[in-house]
Amino acid sequence: MLLSGFFEPIFYLFAIGVGIGTLVGDVEFGGTTVSYTAFVAPAMLAASAMNGAVFESTNIFFKLKYGKTYEGVLATPVEPLDVASGEISWTLARGAAYSLAFLLVMAVMGLIESPWGILAFPATILIGFAFGAVATAGVTYMRTWQDLDLVTLVTLPLFLFSATFYPLEIYPTWLQIVSWFSPLYQSVALVRGLTLGALEWTMLVNIAYLAAMGIAGSWVTSRRFGNLLRK
Repeated sequence: MLLSGFFEPIFYLFAIGVGIGTLVGDVEFGGTTVSYTAFVAPAMLAASAMNGAVFESTNIFFKLKYGKTYEGVLATPVEPLDVASGEISWTLARGAAYSLAFLLVMAVMGLIESPWGILAFPATILIGFAFGAVATAGVTYMRTWQDLDLVTLVTLPLFLFSATFYPLEIYPTWLQIVSWFSPLYQSVALVRGLTLGALEWTMLVNIAYLAAMGIAGSWVTSRRFGNLLRK
């Protein structure tokens, strides 16, 4: 799973961005014309950050339900809030590792078309925080191994319908509205604007959305760990 979460966006980039990109040609974004591969690549970067954080959070299920790992930890002065913070930080670290590797691939392929692209990595840290916190909170509600299937059930539609492969404007109006509220869309819009140099004030909304998502997820996680581990 460690490798699959990184290579899946890479394979999508080569199959769709490079393969289909030769047929699609250039696309309009932010008032400029860019190659289809350069348009898709930042979306794959955002997906890498999401995958890393979300997949890592699933490891908490075993430690929480079967490994009894945290009971031993709480025998020390460590509090449930510290445990929650540590787990979220670790999910963020995995998302950051995926993102950094993917950014290097983008740089080698010449897909970072603006100096603002240097801020794409901090942006992926924020993305990892948002998804990692919410995913960790979600894992605390899971009861059986079958519940882990819900992870794919959530992440796959996000991946496919968050303006990942097409501009949001070509979607039907109702789907545009739904997609706009997608956390991955917010992530894609932020990273794409930075790597392509199309800066807009709406990127502040993207940042606020992801920060609020991370804070809310962290709060729920800390509460859930406190309730579960103090029983």
